Amino acid sequence: MLLLWVSLVAVSALAVQAPGAGEQRRGAAKVPNVVLVVSDSFDGRLTFHPGSQVVKLPFINFMKARGTSFLNAYTNSPICCPSRAAMWSGLFTHLTESWNNFKGLDPNYTTWMDVMERHGYRTQKFGKLDYTSGHHSVSNRVEAWTRDVAFLLRQEGRPMVNLIHNRTKVRVMERDWQNTDKAINWLRKEAINYTEPFVLYLGLNLPHPYPSPSSGENFGSSTFHTSLYWLGKVSRDAVKIPKWSPLSEMHPVDYYSSYTKNCTGRFTEKEIKNIRAFYYAMCAETDAMLGEIILALHQLDLLQKTIVIYFSDHGELAMEHRQFYKMSMYEASAHVPLLMMGPGIKVDLQVSNVVSLVDIYPTMLDIAGIPLPQNLSGYSLLPLSSETFKNEHKVKNLHPPWILSEFHGCNVNASTYMLRTNHWKYIAYSDGASVLPQLFDLSSDPDELTNVAVKFPEITYSLDQKLRSIINYPKVSASVHQYNKEQFIKWKQSIGQNYSNVIANLRWHQDWQKEPRKYESAIDQWLKTRMNPRAV
Repeated sequence: MLLLWVSLVAVSALAVQAPGAGEQRRGAAKVPNVVLVVSDSFDGRLTFHPGSQVVKLPFINFMKARGTSFLNAYTNSPICCPSRAAMWSGLFTHLTESWNNFKGLDPNYTTWMDVMERHGYRTQKFGKLDYTSGHHSVSNRVEAWTRDVAFLLRQEGRPMVNLIHNRTKVRVMERDWQNTDKAINWLRKEAINYTEPFVLYLGLNLPHPYPSPSSGENFGSSTFHTSLYWLGKVSRDAVKIPKWSPLSEMHPVDYYSSYTKNCTGRFTEKEIKNIRAFYYAMCAETDAMLGEIILALHQLDLLQKTIVIYFSDHGELAMEHRQFYKMSMYEASAHVPLLMMGPGIKVDLQVSNVVSLVDIYPTMLDIAGIPLPQNLSGYSLLPLSSETFKNEHKVKNLHPPWILSEFHGCNVNASTYMLRTNHWKYIAYSDGASVLPQLFDLSSDPDELTNVAVKFPEITYSLDQKLRSIINYPKVSASVHQYNKEQFIKWKQSIGQNYSNVIANLRWHQDWQKEPRKYESAIDQWLKTRMNPRAV
């Protein structure tokens, strides 16, 4: 823990080095090492003004000053496994068919790390990966499969906070700290001795909410948990209470999400502010683990030979739009941090271009000088961030001026598609006809409180046509509906005579057990219908 206590001193010492010290250009004989620190549930807006004013993040700020930060980076699917499947494969979600947290990539899928290893890189992974099929709870997958059923059930515990009343308690998320320690030990004992370049991946669970066993059997994760030490990093006065639309005026998909997330009840301003403050404190602890990696690289004289990349799989709503968790295309959920620093990376640069996590795959191969496959959905970020690329006109033509994000999992009762361009965000649902779309002008409405799809029909139509040119989303939605029904039938058959008891005791048990026959009947009715999307 000594490194943590001297972190600010170390940052100051590092910062006085010349901006270009130790940098090597792409194309040099030796390619750089790469270290990726990947967190969960981190709202990307906290990495730049004004979001950066609410919590102290010294190492993210250090990366900003010493490297390139992407101001408009997005997840390709705002939930753990599908997002990570897109990042590891470089392919959009409808191409990986990672429809929910249970369905990801095949364990033998060739990732960018596999390719780099074949080209001479030493590789190592620690911590959370979560990009292959077969993980997460039964409840989580059943909720995703039955999202088209005509019932409304609370699937999560009510969001709450839990405080450790200890001003010196630093290691709150012990498992993440242990994985950080493992990564540092690997750097000290293994990587330092390599003659070949290396890639290190550290996956953190923070700032994902903690499990809530008090909510009953098959509990979810709705607890924001921290200590007084980390809460002290939060500027309480800067924590804003988000504006909410009345329940009766919410978009129907948003209402479904809010209800299933157990957020339609009454919340006091103190409750909301606490949830948000505790979340920011969890982000501060995440930043400290990133800092431990940076400081270890510095101590080992590896920092100037290593490109460091930090990003998150998705964000966290933290009670914006009357929701917590992710599973939404709103900024708090879909906007992720993305920062890079190291040899050849431009210093103190903020890139406003829209980018997304499928861009990580080609970027990693580009760093290593490996030719890029032709089938990738993403684009290398080096033309936007590297010293090597000088031609601004060439840069603008490399990455398209849009990104695609999609969601097909639980807590949302319609497949969702987001096209983000310069200042517009267009969100389409299901088949494009049964659910009204949303259009937000982020330049004038950064909180996304006013849907202007009807006000600007020509823009709505134009963006919808662009979206359809990228993805045939009505067809994809139909495929997901069919998959959900087929998977549920297989699961029901595998349970056999225990079906009624098992389904009644999933995360929705508090509501289900009030009228079990009613909800079983709704599922039976759904199973009898044709494989078509249900209008919301």
